[in-house]
Amino acid sequence: MIRSFLTVSTGTLASRLLGFARDSLIAALLGTGAVADAFLAAFQLVNVVRRLLSEGALNAALIPAWLRVRDRDGEAAAAAFAGRVLGTVSAGLIAISIAIAVLMPLIIMIIAPGFVGSATLDLTVQSARLMLPYLAFAGPVTVLMGLLNAQGRFALTAFSPLLFNIALIAAIAALLLWHADATFAARMLAAIVGIAGLLQLLMLLSQRSARLATPLRASFDQEMRGFFAKAIPGMIAGSGPQWLMVAGAVIASATPAAVSWLYFANRLIELPLGIVGVAMGTVLVPELTRAVSSGDRDAVAHAESRALELAAGLALPATLGLIVLAEPIVRMLFEHGAFGEEDSAATARALMWLALGLPAHVLIKALSPAFYARSDTTTPLLATAKGFVVAIALAVVLGHFFGATGIAASIAAGAWSSAISLLRKGTGEFGFSVDAAARKRLPRIVLAAAAMGALLWLTVGLVPAEAHGLIRFIVLGLQIAAGITVYGLLLQVLGVASWREAVNALRKPAPKAPDARAPGA
Repeated sequence: MIRSFLTVSTGTLASRLLGFARDSLIAALLGTGAVADAFLAAFQLVNVVRRLLSEGALNAALIPAWLRVRDRDGEAAAAAFAGRVLGTVSAGLIAISIAIAVLMPLIIMIIAPGFVGSATLDLTVQSARLMLPYLAFAGPVTVLMGLLNAQGRFALTAFSPLLFNIALIAAIAALLLWHADATFAARMLAAIVGIAGLLQLLMLLSQRSARLATPLRASFDQEMRGFFAKAIPGMIAGSGPQWLMVAGAVIASATPAAVSWLYFANRLIELPLGIVGVAMGTVLVPELTRAVSSGDRDAVAHAESRALELAAGLALPATLGLIVLAEPIVRMLFEHGAFGEEDSAATARALMWLALGLPAHVLIKALSPAFYARSDTTTPLLATAKGFVVAIALAVVLGHFFGATGIAASIAAGAWSSAISLLRKGTGEFGFSVDAAARKRLPRIVLAAAAMGALLWLTVGLVPAEAHGLIRFIVLGLQIAAGITVYGLLLQVLGVASWREAVNALRKPAPKAPDARAPGA
C-alpha cells in the first residue's frame, strides 16, 4: 500500500506545484479586485464539481461496486457494469451542464450573495458559463480513472491531472506577455478550463482505458439507480473541504477582495491535503474494501493504522510549517504584479487560521474510507453537512467582526466538527482498528512535528521584510529544507521510521489484483 500511496502522492504533489505556479500567475494577472473575485468565485464552483467527481470521491462508490461485480460475475460483467456507469455519467452531466448554464445567475446569487447588484455578478456568471464544458469532460475522466485505480494502476491517474494546470499556465503566460486587459484575460482563462478537461480525457482514451467500460450505454435501471444512490452521498462527502470553502465564500462575497484572499490561502492548504487526501481516497478505499469483504480483521487494522500514521506524519508538520511561515510563503508565491503587500498580509492571516483545520481535513480523509468500504456513504455525507452548517453559522458572526480572518477560522471549525462526528460514529458502530505499532508511533510523530515547528519559529525574522526577493527566496528554501531534514532525522531517532524501511517500501512491488474467481477476494 505504501508504494501505491507514494505513487499517487508524487503525482498529486507535481499537480499541486503546477497549481501554485498557475495561481501565482493568476495573482499577477488579475490581482485581487472585482475581476479576480468574479473569476475565482466561478473557478471555485468548477473546483467543487471537479472534487465531487475526481480526486478519489467517486472511487468511494465505484471501486467497491466494480470489485463486487467482477468477483461475482467475472471480467465481462464488470466491463458491462462500468460501461453503463460511464455512459450514464456522461449523459447525465451533459444534461446537468445545460441546466446549470440556464440557471447560472441564480446559482451565483446563492453562492455569492455579496455580488448582487454589482458588475461582479455578471462577470462571475460569464466566467462560470465559459467553464462549464469542463463538467461534461470531468465525468468520463473520473470513471476511467476509478477503473484504473480498482486494478491497481495508479501511475496514469496520478499524473494525468497535470495537463489541466499545464494548459492554464501556458494560457496565462501568453496573456501576461500580451499585456491583456484583466476582463478579457479572465474570459479567456475561463474558456481554457474546458479545453484542459478535454486534454485530460484524450490522454486517458489514448491509453485504451475505455475498453474497461464496454459496451458503452446510458441506463437508469434499478442497478444504476442503486449505484448512484450510494455514489452521490459519497461524492458530496468526499468534497468536504471544497464545500467549506464555498460556505466561506458565501459570507466573504460581501467584503471586497476577501474571496481572493481566502482562495489563495486555501491553495496552500490544498498541497498537503491533496498529497494525503487524494492518496487516501485512491489507495485506501480498494485496500479496505478487500479487507472488509474478506473478513480479515488484521488486514483492516493494518490498512487503517498505516493510513493514520501517514496522515499524521504529513499533516502535522505541514500545519505547523504553514502557520509559522505563512507570511514569507505568501509573499514569495503571490506578491507579484497586481497582488500587493496588503493582499499578502491578509492572505497570510487567513492561511494561519485555515491551517488549523488541516489536521481535521486529513483525519476525515483517513476515517471516511472505513465507512465507504462498508458501503456506508451516508455517514460521511451527514458529517460534511454538519461541518458546512457550523462553518456558515460561525462565519456570519466572526466574519462580521474579523473579516476574512474570522471566516477562515470558521472554516477550520467546520472541518473539526465533521472530523469529530466521523470519529464518534465510527467508534460507536464498528471501532477503528489501530494496531500496537501505530499506538507506539503516533505520539512520537507528534513530538517530532512539534520540535520541527519550534525550529522554524526560532528562524522567523532572520531576514528583514525589505530584503531582496532572491535573498528571501533562498532563506525560505533553507528554512523549509532544514525543517524537513530535522523532522526526518527525529523520526529516525525516535524509531518511527528508518531510511531502509522507506527504500524497501518503494522497492516492494505493488500487490497484484486478485483473480476474478478467487473466493473472498
